Amino acid sequence: MERMAEQEPGELAQLQMPEAWRRTELARHPERPYPMDFITALFTDFSEIHGDRFYGDDAAMACGMARFHGRPVMVVANLKGRSIKERVARKFGSPDPEGYRKALRAMRIAEKFGHAVFSFLDVAGANPGIGAEERGQGEAIARNLLEMSRLRVPTIATITGEGGSGGALALAVADRVLMLENSIYSVISPEGCASIMWKDSSKKQQAADALKYTANSVKSLGCVDDVLSEPEGGTHNDPVLAMALVDERLSFHLAELDAKPMEQMLEERYRKFRNIAQFYTTAE
Repeated sequence: MERMAEQEPGELAQLQMPEAWRRTELARHPERPYPMDFITALFTDFSEIHGDRFYGDDAAMACGMARFHGRPVMVVANLKGRSIKERVARKFGSPDPEGYRKALRAMRIAEKFGHAVFSFLDVAGANPGIGAEERGQGEAIARNLLEMSRLRVPTIATITGEGGSGGALALAVADRVLMLENSIYSVISPEGCASIMWKDSSKKQQAADALKYTANSVKSLGCVDDVLSEPEGGTHNDPVLAMALVDERLSFHLAELDAKPMEQMLEERYRKFRNIAQFYTTAE
């Protein structure tokens, strides 16, 4: 009881929260490092690529060549922005079709030169606007799924905050899919799920628990390969330590992929995604 009395009101409220929703709030914390923060901290010599060579440039998506411990690589990340003005300009980090096409263009450049691809995701979903649909949002996402599945270079995707629906999956068909321990990865947001299932978005905490979208739950389903540790209380509490922990795991997984023959790596990538979400109607 004395320990409970010492807790700050915000800390006490978090302790009483359902586990899934507590991690959801950490994944969405306004001070949590965004994908571009990881690129700035972990890579050097970043040189951004603009435009999809089809329609235009997308401010919600950043792609570019960089170096990882001196090695040339390609990095891809969606951008949310910090200020209100920047968030509006970047559509709160939800890419348009041209964003996904720009990302694919960058990944094809990486394949041409034999450079590994790193993607970083914190996206609630692709932009659902009319304009995005008119310009082929569904096709752009589907094209990325297809092309990433057969990209002939090592690929590592890291979900740093929120990984929502096809908007995230379009950058996450990778040899290694990693999640920070307080990130979430789901086909739908808890608010959207609650609105559909119970016609009441206020049941979002119940939906969060039912969706099983926290890092350890998703890993148990075989949808991600590794859960990355975070500093106590989340990455925003100690960004330097958080970056060091991510850097160590990225280096580990890249070294593992480098050791595999190309055809074996492609076959393992294919088998991994073919086996995701299997279910059985009878006991074995």
